[in-house]
Amino acid sequence: MDWSKRMNLAIEFIEDNLDGEIAIDEVAKIAYSSKYHFHRMFYAIFNVTPAEYIRKRKLTKAAAELVSGDERVIDIASKYGYDSPNAFTRAFRKLHGVNPGKVRSSQVKLSAYNRVSFQLETKGKAMLDYRIIEKPAFKVRGKSKDFEFDQFVKEGRKFWKEYVSSNEYNLLFELTSGRCGPVSEAPLMSVYFPNEQGNKEAFTDVLAIENTSEIDSNKFDTYSIPTATYAEFNCTYQTSMKTNRYIYGEWFASTGYERDGNKPDIAAYFPIAFRPMRDMGIRWWIPVIKK
Repeated sequence: MDWSKRMNLAIEFIEDNLDGEIAIDEVAKIAYSSKYHFHRMFYAIFNVTPAEYIRKRKLTKAAAELVSGDERVIDIASKYGYDSPNAFTRAFRKLHGVNPGKVRSSQVKLSAYNRVSFQLETKGKAMLDYRIIEKPAFKVRGKSKDFEFDQFVKEGRKFWKEYVSSNEYNLLFELTSGRCGPVSEAPLMSVYFPNEQGNKEAFTDVLAIENTSEIDSNKFDTYSIPTATYAEFNCTYQTSMKTNRYIYGEWFASTGYERDGNKPDIAAYFPIAFRPMRDMGIRWWIPVIKK
């Protein structure tokens, strides 16, 4: 089954269950995908996370029922998964700009977040160059932070921008003095470990150097990266987010590859002396298997 059908089946499941609890891992299974891969693809295609899409669609349905029906606000709030009228009112006002209790008493403008659908169109579009490479297992050492995907979209770059200005980052970088690792062939990298626990769209982000026997330090945690086949894409820091969205929004859907389970994505960094950060080279390694 191609990705268009798989994604649209997942969307259909969401739409059919807006008045109940929707588990992201269940939605991902319907798309024959890991939770990590599913939410990366969903965001890349629709520019909204699955959790945010579900929240906005629930509030759109709730608004329609308030306008056309006579159910109490508290009952509609409960129907769409809100534990209290106050929580429902805050969320409703954030999307629609008005309290739910005022919807029937006056003519107000409401926001409608429409249902999405996916149809892959690649005709006439430029395809980014890539190559398939093999890398043996290796270890990295660095600073980690757990993110939920919504949180990372809003705060991730800001967090790491502040971190690389800290003394702790200087200590990390000085462990190798900028030398490239023997396996990664990179001086620095971000490693994104999927976290499949619970119903959260989460992962662990590690800013790391490659760990070797020459490094003697207990200041940073060590992580293992298994042997993997990767699709490699080259870009700059300035185009990195656009490249990642292309990978998950178009490349997987139009090639004969699937993401390889819970192995981490890696962004390897190659700073250029005396050049601004936006020009820094980035090499994405995405673990893949052939369909």
